[in-house]
Amino acid sequence: MQNYKHCIAAFTLALLSLPLAQADTLANIKAKGVLVAGVKDSLPPFGYVDAQTRSIVGYDVDFVRAIAAKLGVKLELKPVTSANRIPQLVSGNIDIIAATMTKSPERAQQIDFSHAYFLTGQKFIAPKGTLRSLKDLEGKRIATAKGSTSEQNVKRAVPSATVLSFDDYPQAFLALRQRRVTAITTDEAILAGILAKAPDKTAYEIPALRISDEPYGLGMRKGETAWVAFVNQTLLDMEKSGEAKRIFDKWFGPQSDAPIKRDFVISAAR
Repeated sequence: MQNYKHCIAAFTLALLSLPLAQADTLANIKAKGVLVAGVKDSLPPFGYVDAQTRSIVGYDVDFVRAIAAKLGVKLELKPVTSANRIPQLVSGNIDIIAATMTKSPERAQQIDFSHAYFLTGQKFIAPKGTLRSLKDLEGKRIATAKGSTSEQNVKRAVPSATVLSFDDYPQAFLALRQRRVTAITTDEAILAGILAKAPDKTAYEIPALRISDEPYGLGMRKGETAWVAFVNQTLLDMEKSGEAKRIFDKWFGPQSDAPIKRDFVISAAR
């Protein structure tokens, strides 16, 4: 009998330890009435704390807010970093990642992605007039964020450079302002947001040096086909209704702090 009890206990423990990807996330969200989204909280205009409301706002936030509204559930936001966003998802702490995450083959082995809802490219911020070609970065120190595709992209683009990886982009930009690095690199839209909030932004620029294309996707646990399908259909509906463009214009349009051109549409091809 004792051995039988041990076997039952071991079997129960094994069930509890099964990957959360086996669960039905879409059904669970509906049942609990809450969508938990992992977002950045210090990266304008994608996700940051509004000084007046003290709540997290941004481009990514508006997309998961629209998905929650389509589901008819409340939205709960949890701050994540580039390094911990996938572990937070896989462990079940969040239901979806909306945190400037590039769709890459390596990441697609760990999680599933939605259609691309934003398209940008990796560039640099540097003091004005100091960066004209990648040769200007050879043997220099370049800052970026831990766990980002920017780390690997810049190492390939400038092999002789030393890449310093920080916990987030504001820390990386601080290193540039303190002259500890020659440039900071990540996606152009993120750089535009960083520069727009800088008190000394006129001292810096984003040169026309693009080293990669970066399509952003919303991240979900592996095997959650119903959840992925729901999110994808919501994104397509948002594009068709014009809601996706309105969100873009709010954060990146001509009247925004970080104006850039919207040269993409959300489609099943991405």
